[in-house]
Amino acid sequence: MRLKPEQVAKALATLAPVYLVSGDEPLQSNEVADAIRLAAKNNGYTIREVLSVETGFDWSELTMAADSLSIFAEKKLIDLRLPSGKPGTEGAKRITNYCLRACTDNILLITAPKLTAATLKTKWCQSIDKIGCIVQVWPLEGAGLIQWLQQRTNKRGLQIELDGIKALAARVEGNLLMASQEIEKLYILHGHSQLSKQAVEDVVADNSRFDVFKLTDSVLAGRVKRALKILNGLKAEGIAAPVVVWALAREARLLIAIKKSLKEGLNKEQVFKNNRLWDKRKQLVNQAVSRVNEKELQQVLVLCSKADRQIKGQASGDCWETLLAICVAFHKNA
Repeated sequence: MRLKPEQVAKALATLAPVYLVSGDEPLQSNEVADAIRLAAKNNGYTIREVLSVETGFDWSELTMAADSLSIFAEKKLIDLRLPSGKPGTEGAKRITNYCLRACTDNILLITAPKLTAATLKTKWCQSIDKIGCIVQVWPLEGAGLIQWLQQRTNKRGLQIELDGIKALAARVEGNLLMASQEIEKLYILHGHSQLSKQAVEDVVADNSRFDVFKLTDSVLAGRVKRALKILNGLKAEGIAAPVVVWALAREARLLIAIKKSLKEGLNKEQVFKNNRLWDKRKQLVNQAVSRVNEKELQQVLVLCSKADRQIKGQASGDCWETLLAICVAFHKNA
């Protein structure tokens, strides 16, 4: 069965034995996969085994994962990551055989990049189509992007007039990760509100100006002087301090989560993909992970909490001075 991303939530009322989620749009792909994982957990599939198909992967691991039962739970989610989108001859055979003898004790979730039309016609994909669900995720544009933004803002409790939604669409240019961040900024500043086009444009910064995301990029890259220059620019432009606190705290939590996963022995590339990191941003985060230790990141979070209290009038001091200290804390080993 083929499903569109927006059809998945309803379809999860009845779980399928196998899911294949493919596409090159990271936010939608990860959210669809997360929804499947959560539905499985809520239905008693409390054990999750992650298999990442990297160079030298032994496909017998899939068979062993399907056959092995835990003494702690009877049901398992097998989370198979297929970064290349091509399982090869052995992998295709194993997936096909799995589908032929799929049982209710396991759910197999396969995540992969965009698959070609030829790949979708292969035997292993067809075997999934017969007993499970294939979800293809496509980049959004035009009316589809407008509809997605309306649904996303409504879900966050924001009511934005159509012209405002169109202004937001023009700003993000189909980048749903950026769209999600901009919606979060609007929510932080306005809460559950009705917003005009002007209100949206006042918050959604033009690319030619310093914005919060250029600040976080500089922080991650260890460029202290540039980060402080951008921070001063944000203050001069009247950017709301809560947005800056949110962005810096988000980066600290991200780095802490990545460090924790790496300590557990997970593959770095897979950890980055799990955290929706791509291209340039992946390089920046990698630099920060290598440079800043967990103690310093925890100190960043303490300072973020202090800045938040200062903004609310619950603590003495200038929040912008605390934000400056946060930027410096990210760079102690730079």
